[in-house]
Amino acid sequence: MDYKISDIVLFHRRKSGLSRNQLADLAGVGKTVIYDIEKGKETILFLTLQKVLKALNIKITFTSPLMEMLNEKS
Repeated sequence: MDYKISDIVLFHRRKSGLSRNQLADLAGVGKTVIYDIEKGKETILFLTLQKVLKALNIKITFTSPLMEMLNEKS
């Protein structure tokens, strides 16, 4: 099943027992960033999103048919 990032962040924040302000402090971002992410705002900087996901211990995995070739190149 495909989930939106907004749903994933909201679910993890709530399960962690964190308020938006607490998560913002942990991630080192402004409190409105958490609100914007949870409401599905589409213009969040990727670096900012990475900080929030890291604070929630959420990992991003990129997959594609070419990833194996990239791994072999490294």
